[in-house]
Amino acid sequence: MGWAAKSFAAALCAIVLAGCSGNKTGPHNTDVRTGEPLADQDTIFSLFSNYDDPNVTLEVNRYIWNASLEVLSFMPIKAADPFSGLIVFDYGTPPGGGTSYRATVHVKEPALDARSLNLSLATRSGPAAPDTVRKVEDAILTRARQLRIEDNKL
Repeated sequence: MGWAAKSFAAALCAIVLAGCSGNKTGPHNTDVRTGEPLADQDTIFSLFSNYDDPNVTLEVNRYIWNASLEVLSFMPIKAADPFSGLIVFDYGTPPGGGTSYRATVHVKEPALDARSLNLSLATRSGPAAPDTVRKVEDAILTRARQLRIEDNKL
């Protein structure tokens, strides 16, 4: 190994060791927003830890989530993220219907409440009629309440 490779390796080791330092007392080791010293978690090793900030976790209502999947089961799922509460459905035709719909469901809160559900429904020619959207929302919320009642009987 040549002198250039050895000096590069030594410099790399020095940088890595400096990044792993537990010394948090310098002006560069303070939180920009609060000016307070960084916590012990803020080292290179914190990248590999399983630390979840309880102030950042998201919760969605599981009954509304499951009811949305059941009520809109005639539509293929394009994407779903249970952590943010977003389900994107592709075009599908309801049983006995002639119009094809696509939907996006956003479960915003953990409460079993109409405010927790946000539904966007569209046809191939544009947005669905407001009364159709309202009927689908009602069907999802009714099914969610049924699932909750069934769950409490166990």
